[in-house]
Amino acid sequence: MLLYKNRIVVTGGTGRFGSELKKIKNKYKLLFPTKQKLNILKLKTIDNYLKKRRPKYLLHLAGLSRPMKIHEKDIDKSIDLNIIGTANITKACSKLGIKLIYFSTSYVYPGTRGNYKETDPLLPKNNYSWSKLGGESSVQMYKNSLILRVCMTEKPFVHKKAFYDFNTNFIFHDEVAKILFRLINKKGIINLGGKAQTVYEFVKKFDPKIKKNYAKKILTSKYPLNPSMNIAKLKKILK
Repeated sequence: MLLYKNRIVVTGGTGRFGSELKKIKNKYKLLFPTKQKLNILKLKTIDNYLKKRRPKYLLHLAGLSRPMKIHEKDIDKSIDLNIIGTANITKACSKLGIKLIYFSTSYVYPGTRGNYKETDPLLPKNNYSWSKLGGESSVQMYKNSLILRVCMTEKPFVHKKAFYDFNTNFIFHDEVAKILFRLINKKGIINLGGKAQTVYEFVKKFDPKIKKNYAKKILTSKYPLNPSMNIAKLKKILK
């Protein structure tokens, strides 16, 4: 099947990051199908939409993220949307030869020592990160794919306090949207985020009035305090 080289189908395009993608102007034509036109839980709708649109790429953002507690309370929904839905997308892309780019998370790493490379062992600590790793498992089986382990947040930062003892790689959605198009022809796994630092240090640069709070007091053991990633691979690509 002839694929249009400049077409990218985006699942989950109504979300926070999808709204940033819609602002980007470049050579690619982004298509944002509604759930009625492309339902990740209904393989036939995925097949039909992709056969009709014939994109070269599919950016898979659709799934369940917040609130984090929902993954503990409703594991059926978490499994359906993040694991089975991603598997369906992978099947369809594999069948049609479409490049698949999957947004995963830094939370798939153990989160105890930080500075995790793409090749380091994985050990999710909560149902959300298990569900994202479940999605990764199917994508890994398809060689024409890219897994991005992303650490991003809204701009401006939505909270009045920021963790002083939680190390991560926060980067704003709009920055990820710009970087993304320089990565879509890569394959394998890439850690995507900013400088490793505490959430407080990250936010302080943009909001001098931000107050401190402590993850160790608020979060349970299901949220380790240092899931920060090594982004050397990303930096090398972006040079």
